[in-house]
Amino acid sequence: MNPIWLLRMAKWLRHPPSPGRVKLVLAVVAICLLLVAIERLIGWPDALSTDPVRRPMRP
Repeated sequence: MNPIWLLRMAKWLRHPPSPGRVKLVLAVVAICLLLVAIERLIGWPDALSTDPVRRPMRP
């Protein structure tokens, strides 16, 4: 483990984040997990997929 991470964890123990920030982070993580679950169950829409661009072959 990187020593910087240990210092960061010690800082968080001394000064924990506010409950509002914890709720915000958990909400963002929940939204991301929801989007991943929807994508896995339904699939990726064709309208949002990019078509591969073919480059002309040079002689």
